[in-house]
Amino acid sequence: MHVAVIGAYGSAGVAVAEGLVDYVGDGEPLDRLTMVDDGEPGGGLCILRGCMPSKEVLSAAEARYKTRHDDRLAGEPPQIDLDRVVERKDEHTSSFAAHRRAATERLADHDGVVFRHDTARFVGPHELELIDAGERLSPDYVVVATGSTVNVPDVPGIEEVGYATSADVLDATTLPDSGVVMGFGYVGIEMAPYLAEAGVDLTVIEHDARPLDDAPAAFGDELLDLYRESFGIEVLTETHERRLEPTADGGVRLHTDRDDDHATVEADQLFLFTGRRPNLDGLGLDATPLEPGPGWVDATMRATDDETGRTYVVGDANGREPILHVAKEQGYLAADNVLADLAGESLAAYDPTTHHVMFSGAGVYPYARVGHSADSAAAAGYETVTVRREAADDGVFLTKAAPYGLAELTVDATDGTVLGYQGLHYHADAMAKTMQVLVEDGTDVRTVPDRAYHPTTPEILDGLVRAASDEVGDA
Repeated sequence: MHVAVIGAYGSAGVAVAEGLVDYVGDGEPLDRLTMVDDGEPGGGLCILRGCMPSKEVLSAAEARYKTRHDDRLAGEPPQIDLDRVVERKDEHTSSFAAHRRAATERLADHDGVVFRHDTARFVGPHELELIDAGERLSPDYVVVATGSTVNVPDVPGIEEVGYATSADVLDATTLPDSGVVMGFGYVGIEMAPYLAEAGVDLTVIEHDARPLDDAPAAFGDELLDLYRESFGIEVLTETHERRLEPTADGGVRLHTDRDDDHATVEADQLFLFTGRRPNLDGLGLDATPLEPGPGWVDATMRATDDETGRTYVVGDANGREPILHVAKEQGYLAADNVLADLAGESLAAYDPTTHHVMFSGAGVYPYARVGHSADSAAAAGYETVTVRREAADDGVFLTKAAPYGLAELTVDATDGTVLGYQGLHYHADAMAKTMQVLVEDGTDVRTVPDRAYHPTTPEILDGLVRAASDEVGDA
């Protein structure tokens, strides 16, 4: 049996290969494992253009923001040295990518495993062509792990004005004086504060009443206040783009659906942070029965339109949840399911506890969610107790000059089981792991030790636990 992985340098692809490599060779379920990737340099999206380089530049914005917002410090805050930021980012990402390439190439040291630096496309339901080599493969299983690419919305005039994506911002050693941002999801929420701290006067277009779609309204409202008051970013809510056009001086004019003084917005640059879409272009899917769209990949990571059940799509490529750790988990699951299928066993479904972090507020005020919100728990049939706490109610956040934020804990009202946590506050990212353990272990909130290590920011969790325990106890 032969498995081919398309996109072997990415987080999902390398996870598939790692999950299969020990089962390749004489006497093993698999005869061959072919890893294919045309990355130049290889390393995967997260390392080269995603979470790693973005956190690198955000750390510079974080340092400046903290300095600028501490009134105990006198004098002008330092400016971000864009040349040095990009230089250090490139140093680190180059090292990270080299490590990923070496790890991938080490997998090819195993008997029956090969790595091909080439572009693969389908020329039949289970036939691949390596374009550079002009070679064809007929693997029994194909795992597509080609990641994602920039989503460009269909707004009239967008190609006439040009735009800068997050990748362009990560490489920028000069930035304009002003910008208009389209897209206020993960990418926009993380990139906007960096641009603001680097001196760009920003206007952000937000389609809804507030950002953070899967959070209670209070969290989105808090983030709006933070961005407007502390970063000086103008966020136009309940606003939609109508068309774009260049200005006479080389800038951009955005026409919106508003009828006030923001009916048009002018800036030096358009920043396009409108998310990403599965990178399936050029993959030759028209030579297969596969039809990308909602539900085209099931919870086992199998493509539903493949009658053989031997095509898997993992990571950003399947469009389910484009997050690094999700891509890795899906990759390992796909490997397990290939082996299970070979053994005639039932396949496992991917049904993880929700767990993600957004490095909002230049990383000073990250947003974390683990497990259920109050609404999703109710929709799942739970009777719940939900408690909320403002960061400013815990003096430790004031002493650390980080007064913004709030946190929420949802538990089962009948037995106290911790169902979910959301936090938008200083150190929320670091607390997410603790809350993940409580959620995934099904911990009774009343059994969590009531012990505060004063003065530390996790005191906000202690307050939530005490409040939830009291309500469950009363119930």
